[in-house]
Amino acid sequence: MKQFFKILLFVILVSCSSNDTEKEVTITLKFSHNWDGVSVNSSDFNSFKFSTLNGESVNIERLRYVVSNIMLNENSKDYQLVDLGENSGLEITFNNVQTGINTLQFTFGFADKDNVDGIYQDLNSTSFNVPMMLGGGYHYMQLDGKYKDVNNLDANFNYHVIRAVDRSDPNNLILEDTSFLVDLGNVNIEGDSTIEIKMNIAEWFKNPNTWDLNVLNTVLMPNFNAQKLMNANGKTVFSLGKRTQN
Repeated sequence: MKQFFKILLFVILVSCSSNDTEKEVTITLKFSHNWDGVSVNSSDFNSFKFSTLNGESVNIERLRYVVSNIMLNENSKDYQLVDLGENSGLEITFNNVQTGINTLQFTFGFADKDNVDGIYQDLNSTSFNVPMMLGGGYHYMQLDGKYKDVNNLDANFNYHVIRAVDRSDPNNLILEDTSFLVDLGNVNIEGDSTIEIKMNIAEWFKNPNTWDLNVLNTVLMPNFNAQKLMNANGKTVFSLGKRTQN
């Protein structure tokens, strides 16, 4: 009988321990933005506050982009439009997240299988579409503003990231998926918390390709090579930030 009670006590303790380690919590992913460590918010728009590695002084007038297939272990969301100027889409909340080690990743833009023309009504209504003459689907990012040109005059730039398209033959477009996976690694979830995902905007202009806005400024969407350069520079834009308990 004594042995029976020992076994029963062991089972109860294991059960309690298991229940304690399998808690479900609420996690908020929060997108923040910076320029080489200097915080960037909508209040910083329309002012020449930042400089590229190539030396151009820039101001930002619009920054919005899509992340898709957002995964926190088994928790997922199809896509989110992040619009810094409108202060919208900056947070994604997952309920019922298991505590313990979770993997965090998402796709910047839309992979080809998800980049289907006209299917996202909210993006249609915000003019995020790509014209059919460029392959249709959707933008990955619209980063617009002004820079000081070689004559120190204000000039426009439209750093628009889309699926790369070769229009050498307008009747036979060659499309290349230039979305990319952002893998932020493992995060240890212990309770309700907020996880910061940082975008360093300056990286779009410097790594590995030093961007010259006097050469590549507007009409970048049909520029196949420019889109490839953007794809390469985007690989170092995102990083994992602070984690705070709620």
